[in-house]
Amino acid sequence: MLDPRRLRVLREVAARGSFSAAAEALSFTQSAVSQQVAALERETGTRLVERGVRPVRLTDAGRALVVHAEAVLARLDEAQQELGEIARLRRGRLRLASFPTAIATLVPRAVALFNQRHPDVTLTVLDDHGQGLIPRLARWELDLALIYEHEALGEPDVELERTHLLEDPFDLVVPDGHPLAGRASVALEELAEEIWIGGAPDSAYGAIVRHSCRAAGFEPRVAFGSDDYNAVQAFVAVGLGIGMLPHLALILMHPGLHRVRITVPPVRHITAARLAASYRSAATAAMLNVLKETADAFPASRPPTAHLAGFDPQRSDDAG
Repeated sequence: MLDPRRLRVLREVAARGSFSAAAEALSFTQSAVSQQVAALERETGTRLVERGVRPVRLTDAGRALVVHAEAVLARLDEAQQELGEIARLRRGRLRLASFPTAIATLVPRAVALFNQRHPDVTLTVLDDHGQGLIPRLARWELDLALIYEHEALGEPDVELERTHLLEDPFDLVVPDGHPLAGRASVALEELAEEIWIGGAPDSAYGAIVRHSCRAAGFEPRVAFGSDDYNAVQAFVAVGLGIGMLPHLALILMHPGLHRVRITVPPVRHITAARLAASYRSAATAAMLNVLKETADAFPASRPPTAHLAGFDPQRSDDAG
């Protein structure tokens, strides 16, 4: 049986690149770290660390063991969390992450409500791109993540438990003076000759834009491929092209933009996801309830008119 304490030491050596840095992170002496690694090598019957090189490198066996150590230590942490709740020693810990448009709109309200109701839960909130959230869940780094899904993005390679929060359809954005600026709605099929702004080739946003345009029978001509929704608005506002943005990204708008409803818009399905194999703590269940309550009460992001003259300088979104 491998000692989890020694697995933790090896993980720190791998992460920090030296015995001395691992010792500092763990509040050990360098000698103690060296002894723990040597003991782990005796337990496994193989060399785990290449000694005499800087930074310290793991052997193939060491790298393989660290991968398993991450999962083992995460599960032990979850067990400690569950036992603590059962014993009523503490109310728990919650690690929440979200993609940028939700963390700038929906998440602050939910976090404020959660903190009001559960002040004794240690809550950590992280901001990450949509593509980074599911891998973080898979590595047991998060308890809960707000993600968005669309048929263009495919299925994740890990089993998730999802709680649906809201639908986030896309609108067309065009600059002042554009022929479509006065239209109430437009079909994507009408936009084949337009210059498009937004959607990097390897991004989730770009995949949704391309998938939607291809379904309408054309390949979008993308002149500026940024996933920063604020930058997309700025480029469209000065007349460099048109864009397609989700409602959460249009709560704050640049001046000089018009929103036009797409007759059959692409829709992001926003859910709160957790790893299906993880322990559903009381804190996680409470946050799911708060997120659902907040999403149900969230105001429609479409403004009363299709044109907004004012602009709040806060960032509307970045890659999500």
